[in-house]
Amino acid sequence: MKLKIVIAFLSIMSLKAVAQQAAVKADSRFNGLDTAFQHVLKTWNAAGFAVAVVQKNKVIYAKGFGYRDAVNKLPVTPNTIFPIGSCTKAFTTTLIGKLEKEGKVNIDQPVKNYLPELTFYNEEMTNHINLRDMMSHRTGLARFDMSWYMFNTPSVDDLLKRIQYMVPTTGLREKWQYNNFMYMAQGAVVSKLTGKTWADQINEKIFRPLGMTHSNTSLAELLKSKEVSLGYGVKDDQSLDLLDYYDISGMAPAGAINSNVNDMAKWMMAWVNNGKYESKEIIPADFRKQAISSQAIMDGGLPEKNAPDIYFANYGLGWFMDSYRGHYRVEHGGNIDGFSAISTFFPADSLGIVVLSNQNVSNVPEIVKNIISDRLLQLKYEDWNGKLKKSADRRVAMAKAEQKEETIQTQHHPATHPLADYTGTYNYPAYGTMKVYMKNDSLYAKTSVRTVWLKPTNYDIFELFIIDPKKGLNTEKGSAGVNVQFHMNSSGNIDGFETQLEGVLKPYFFVRTEELQGLKW
Repeated sequence: MKLKIVIAFLSIMSLKAVAQQAAVKADSRFNGLDTAFQHVLKTWNAAGFAVAVVQKNKVIYAKGFGYRDAVNKLPVTPNTIFPIGSCTKAFTTTLIGKLEKEGKVNIDQPVKNYLPELTFYNEEMTNHINLRDMMSHRTGLARFDMSWYMFNTPSVDDLLKRIQYMVPTTGLREKWQYNNFMYMAQGAVVSKLTGKTWADQINEKIFRPLGMTHSNTSLAELLKSKEVSLGYGVKDDQSLDLLDYYDISGMAPAGAINSNVNDMAKWMMAWVNNGKYESKEIIPADFRKQAISSQAIMDGGLPEKNAPDIYFANYGLGWFMDSYRGHYRVEHGGNIDGFSAISTFFPADSLGIVVLSNQNVSNVPEIVKNIISDRLLQLKYEDWNGKLKKSADRRVAMAKAEQKEETIQTQHHPATHPLADYTGTYNYPAYGTMKVYMKNDSLYAKTSVRTVWLKPTNYDIFELFIIDPKKGLNTEKGSAGVNVQFHMNSSGNIDGFETQLEGVLKPYFFVRTEELQGLKW
């Protein structure tokens, strides 16, 4: 009996040794990357990031680098929770895909059939825009992001009402144009058809089946997490700048999920394995095929001398797709105040990568993802860190030169009215309401979530400077890059202002109104 026990024990130990050797062999592909990733952190003055890699149905790498809390030196681990921003979008389209499989929706029928309260700028749009158009950003609407970012509200109903005032910049299906509002509206469709909130459906249909037990869909839940990351920007002196979380509960289906790389690895495995995770269907196979196939042409992606392997750049249903050094790549990035993320997979190579970082509008996820892709796809070495740093430095230098030239050329004239004459309440329904008021001898404006200083520049043109609620006004670096030009009626009284909040859109006219009753600031 003892001999049998010894033999069994030795057999178990032998199997364990083989398994350990196999793990070491797999891990050898990542040899030296710890040093490379620390160099990436240093190059970009980033606080930290986490990364996970899946191959077929296994997690082959998961690690954290740097700090989730730089002051208290709390390290990033694979369990650290980050906001993932627009990586959320594929979760939302998957819910639509599930509803389609259940026969509750046809993504090629007008969305008004399922959400009658959604009205667009004209009848043609209202009668013909469908969920496929919304999922692939081909509705004719540009971003209108300042509507939810500068005039934020948790009310989905209020946000839906703004869509009818959004003027299209192209015809339906003529051009790819990214629009977060179309994803918010998809969430409203999910709620309408199921009788449950988008968040409840994400939990029930995706998080629980995948075992994504640490993931959530709101800022309130994020703050309750045990290992949550703080978000950072980078100051001019290269020190870290702690940023506030931004609550986008009203726009949640476009980008409100919070997760860690261990959970996101399970999500990636489902996409890599034809929609299944541990033999359970998470993503309908037919929908997965459509989601990662070209639905809208973004750019021809013609090969160029500096990028000879780029053949196309298109969008599916919640995913970007392109060629990466001869490999079919599907991915989506995510950015929200203080955080940047990317989720990427190569369907033909059964490879998936997730990088979550706590740096604002960061290149770190892109660099880390490319370094790992090159290693695992056995591609020729490319110095992605150095390449992107040189490119970023050039952009900064060009921006400084343009700013200096603009300052030299600009002539300044005094305002045509006393500052008090500009005060009042102004509204444009595609965005919201802004209240202009006097404080001491300066003019300020306030939306539901933002306060700005109006700097007089030339006659009735004022430049907007965002006031940080904690750090106050920075007259050198606080410019929002936006001007407002006040207008007079035939009596010489100020009756509104015109402003171009987003570059691709034409300027819109905010009408001066009577004080809105019940408005809270």
